[in-house]
Amino acid sequence: MPTLLIADDHPLFRAALRQAASDAMAAMTVHEAASLDQVLAVLDEQPDIDLILLDLHMPGNHGLAGLAAIRAQHPGVAVIVVSANDDPRVVRRALDHGAAGYLPKSSGLDELRDAIRAVMACEQWLPASLRAAVNTAQSSPHDSALAARLASLSPQQFRVLVLVAEGLLNKQIADRLDVQERTVKAHLSAIFERLGVRNRTQASVVLRELELSDPSRKIDTLVD
Repeated sequence: MPTLLIADDHPLFRAALRQAASDAMAAMTVHEAASLDQVLAVLDEQPDIDLILLDLHMPGNHGLAGLAAIRAQHPGVAVIVVSANDDPRVVRRALDHGAAGYLPKSSGLDELRDAIRAVMACEQWLPASLRAAVNTAQSSPHDSALAARLASLSPQQFRVLVLVAEGLLNKQIADRLDVQERTVKAHLSAIFERLGVRNRTQASVVLRELELSDPSRKIDTLVD
């Protein structure tokens, strides 16, 4: 039986996604998460998850960083990005970083059902309204190289990179991951080599390059 993880911090939107997913595939187990930390915890506890519907701007997720983390730590899981951002260049970047599909939040339930069915059939999916623009949007050589470098990190190395970007020191990272401090130092050496950087600051900058602005937050700000 296929297993789906809905990752979004809005309960009503998760409920709508759950209903559409049930319509798309009647026999499907569905899990939910409201933050990136919850997503990664569910993936660790439920290794049989086949597909994630991932909000790019849920708590703990900064643009494409969550997608990169999932692809690094759980490469066998397919991901459909669900976002208010429908910029073709952003969609192109998401695909370059391993997304199997991209669904704007303005899409209808029929498109969501089509996306789930297509990706579960091992096909890439984009809404018809975006396909031409995304296909003509060229991948950035820098972004493609960045995706490849991040994909070369082991799951534990990626966790260390995220904590470095959060400003934690080696001892703090060791405590958080329940490992020896010398293990953290070894991971950092490997991270620097694979990312082609020299220090913690440069490594943090690499991760921050995945951040994206959230169109829905801009709307909220204007309303306020």
